[in-house]
Amino acid sequence: MLPSSLHTSFIKSTALRLGFEFCGIAKAKKLDDDARRLENWLHKGFHGKMSYMENYFDLRTQPDLLVPGAKSVITVLKNYFPATTQHPQAPKISKYAYGQDYHFYIKEKLNEFLHELRTNIGEINGRGFVDSAPVLERSWAQRSGLGWIGKNGNLINKSQGSFFFIATLITDLALEEDVPYLKDYCGSCTRCIDACPTEAIQEDRVIDGSRCISYFTIELKDLTLPETMKDRFDGWMFGCDICQDVCPWNRFSKPSGDPALNPIPEILDLSKEEWMEMSEEYFKSIFKRSPLKRSKYEGIQRNIKFISGE
Repeated sequence: MLPSSLHTSFIKSTALRLGFEFCGIAKAKKLDDDARRLENWLHKGFHGKMSYMENYFDLRTQPDLLVPGAKSVITVLKNYFPATTQHPQAPKISKYAYGQDYHFYIKEKLNEFLHELRTNIGEINGRGFVDSAPVLERSWAQRSGLGWIGKNGNLINKSQGSFFFIATLITDLALEEDVPYLKDYCGSCTRCIDACPTEAIQEDRVIDGSRCISYFTIELKDLTLPETMKDRFDGWMFGCDICQDVCPWNRFSKPSGDPALNPIPEILDLSKEEWMEMSEEYFKSIFKRSPLKRSKYEGIQRNIKFISGE
């Protein structure tokens, strides 16, 4: 068995070779501070109607419950910042949803990653996660030295900003851990707080999920959206990037360049009228591998009518 330093070096070089921009490693242990924050967040009802957030509480904070004998948490970042943006008149869609559903793409990458480790290191127990299980990805990324948690709740990498997918690979392999990111480079900046039209960003990096535009346009399954939010979505039909777009650190964002994440042409160009006139069959055929399918055809129609004032 190779020393853990060589394992660590191999893992990081493999992550870069597979197309991830950054890779960090943390010791697998219970996240006691995060458990307290999550419990308080749930108690305040900031999860709204996302009842699934209440499930599997222990699994979210104890990696060895997800992978027995877990010793290390490997975190990787995948840049999704697009080279092109939407037409100014198009209904706004979060940049992460421009292309194909990242769950499929990154999960394939994680499976390939784990295969490489088993082939070159030996039989290890591990599981890859990308929003597919109760894993606190941003906490592990910060503990792995990949960035700090900004006031908008996003992980911010000092060299490239926050437009990243975060994925984790929990394994029973003992590795050299990185130094946690303890510095906070948000300073006195409050641009994200000031820009949020629904006042979802609270103090101390707490996000009231029940007030976030992304919650209303993606997670909330009600047939109608609350009248109290009328004229506050700023044209966002699916998700919201306001708090990232105004973040000074995202001036360092670089286009991904990954063909697999290229935008679906219709997302860039369709007008409000074209979205409203779209048939369900057309929607399902064009967006069958898109994150937009999470809101389903009915949800997208609800959203577009809401931001159109209907």
